[in-house]
Amino acid sequence: MTDRRTTARPRLPHHKLLAYHVALEMLLAVKSANIRDAKLRDQAMRAAKSAALNVAEAAGRVSPADRARVFAIARGEAMEAAAAVEIAVLAGDAGDDALDSLLPIADRLVALLTGLCR
Repeated sequence: MTDRRTTARPRLPHHKLLAYHVALEMLLAVKSANIRDAKLRDQAMRAAKSAALNVAEAAGRVSPADRARVFAIARGEAMEAAAAVEIAVLAGDAGDDALDSLLPIADRLVALLTGLCR
């Protein structure tokens, strides 16, 4: 994903993190899922947005323990967003392809955030 708005110089600390860019990919995948249930769609989008925002927040933290805590929150939000899409697919509120598109991105993001939590 390349977007001039998020890659223009000067770069903020979160722009240098691969996890932030993967979180943005996940946000786009959740949006593309086109979840028909309005409440579930809202919850999935809020969780995906929160995952990206928490990665950015963690990048701005100074102490290692505080950074790890906020990365852990981002990890939980990413898992919630992925679960919301999975539930939408199982409930018939989104197509099977939504989950096929999202899971590799979610898996990568969770792995990156797990490393950043330590």
